[in-house]
Amino acid sequence: MNRRQFLATLSASALAGAHVRPVLAQPRSLTPIKFTLDFRVTSQTSPFFLALAKGYYKEAGLDVSIDVGSGSVASITRVASGAYDLGLGDISSLVEFHAQSVGAPVQAVYQYYNRAPFVIIGRKDRGITTDFASLRGKRVAAAAVEATRRCWPMAARQLGVSPDLFQWITTDFSTRDNVMVRGDVDAATYFHDSAVSLFARIPPQELAVLEYARTGLALYGNAVLASRRLIAEKPAAVKAFLAATNRALVETLADPEPALAAIKAREAIIDLKVERERWHITRRYLATDDTRADGLGSVRADILQRQIDEVAAVFDLPARPPIGQIFDDSLLPPAAQRKVPA
Repeated sequence: MNRRQFLATLSASALAGAHVRPVLAQPRSLTPIKFTLDFRVTSQTSPFFLALAKGYYKEAGLDVSIDVGSGSVASITRVASGAYDLGLGDISSLVEFHAQSVGAPVQAVYQYYNRAPFVIIGRKDRGITTDFASLRGKRVAAAAVEATRRCWPMAARQLGVSPDLFQWITTDFSTRDNVMVRGDVDAATYFHDSAVSLFARIPPQELAVLEYARTGLALYGNAVLASRRLIAEKPAAVKAFLAATNRALVETLADPEPALAAIKAREAIIDLKVERERWHITRRYLATDDTRADGLGSVRADILQRQIDEVAAVFDLPARPPIGQIFDDSLLPPAAQRKVPA
């Protein structure tokens, strides 16, 4: 073979090699999603951190960032303002927000707390029992804008008592336990699962837990909220976020330890013993009889309608938003994926 033939053969081989060389897959661009919690990092919202830690959001094509919140009411304005794409916020407050801001750009898309964990916790040494009447004339601490406080008039209406049964003492979330321990107040509002911090400082047997649910109220609690703009422009991203979150929630209901490890990695100061106790309470409000029958994330139209009617009546709202404005179930994962684990 002469030099010219050799070069021709070499060139042909190179071209053939170039032709069969595998094409490297281009990295998939991820859709950025800003998600706000209702409060600080605790086991209450540990499934979101499990989904982040296990890469479920990334697998779904999302680059999710999770920020702490300043209350379940504040999350609504964070999402409505466009500062966040998604958030965890209170359904009753969302109804009120829609009634006062027609066409509000925020909507619930996944019901996280199937029942609102609203409670008032009182000191027994101040004469408070599990009878709401024992709160008469007492001093009850609560943050100025807080869902349990906002929904008290509905519980009072159900009980047939005046909303002014007791005196509100406005305090901050961060000081609520302190004023209870010092005895500056007789009771305080809590999400039931948030009260484990108080239980660690005052023996539970010295406290009375008054649950709103025991008044006969059936209230949905915090839900995943989405901006209408995101729903309209990127429905696949919302759907992907809910599927990844639901996957993590199902796993956490079956075994909370990996989710607890995920929040510990995020916040090293977390006390895992306290968070296990907290999750034990949280689970009661997520895995209810309704979710076992209907699946996680969904609502029953009749219950939500009663909640809308109750909020409208108690707060004398100018309008009653239709269910479709409050909750959109079209982006939920399939029912088979939303079953509560045995």
